[in-house]
Amino acid sequence: MIRLQKALADRGVASRRKAEELIVGGRIAVDGETVTTLGTKVRPDARIDVDGAPTRQAKQRYVVLNKPLGIVSTAGDERGRKTVVELIGAPERLYPVGRLDTDSEGLLLLTNDGDWAERVLHPRYGHEREYDVSVRGELTPAAIAQLQAGIRLEEGLAIAERVEIVTRSRSASRVRVVLHTGWRRQVRRMLAAVGLKVTRLVRIRIGRLPLGKLRTGEWRDLTAKEIADLARPAAPKPRAWRPRRGPLWQQVHGSPRPRLRGRGYDRRRRDRANGRPRRPGDPRSRCALRRAARVALR
Repeated sequence: MIRLQKALADRGVASRRKAEELIVGGRIAVDGETVTTLGTKVRPDARIDVDGAPTRQAKQRYVVLNKPLGIVSTAGDERGRKTVVELIGAPERLYPVGRLDTDSEGLLLLTNDGDWAERVLHPRYGHEREYDVSVRGELTPAAIAQLQAGIRLEEGLAIAERVEIVTRSRSASRVRVVLHTGWRRQVRRMLAAVGLKVTRLVRIRIGRLPLGKLRTGEWRDLTAKEIADLARPAAPKPRAWRPRRGPLWQQVHGSPRPRLRGRGYDRRRRDRANGRPRRPGDPRSRCALRRAARVALR
């Protein structure tokens, strides 16, 4: 069972917000009965009519686009700017998975499968986002270390998983930055925090899906393998090797502390080699001699 507004959105009737307006307005009928209550749950295969016209379940579709500059990453724009949905012109009601700024370009996913989109976006699934970034300013080792240690933003601590230098000079550099989160203008804000201005930003990979040979403005449907790869959690990265915690001697020297050899060590070893282990009652032991001496003095 799913909410009625989600079922309408999945069938491409309208967005969830617009679907709520249709429900409140008494324009939706489920299995012949008019529904005006928000949050009503229906079967995914239920008969849903809008103004008396039946709706059908939309075929799920998954598209990858190389977004050009100046295109808005939304389904609709109030200011009349061209959107990625208009650029593709698909008959299904697609929406972008995540966002890519108007002044950014590169890989952008679109779908009408909400559950799949959540698996791609949510950090718990561990899909990386890789960006090819051109910056103005000097990229110092301290700046790279600060990016990898984390930059405090409004949403929380933004950490760059990897920062790889492609080219570097004192006035301009080109780097590849890998993130696990996709906050609003996150790459630009992180680099601005270390004194760098972004002049170009291209997203080149999400998870295992690279941008590949798609030219600017081109798009294609994902293969079944690509859809499945992004639906499953990313493989956990191997843990960095760390020495086992142990006694202080072992932490410092990397090996257990050698056993100190006291007096009588060689004799005891010789006795063990000859098959004569020392026993508590052995008369040759010092303890036995002391006990015998105390008994004799009584």
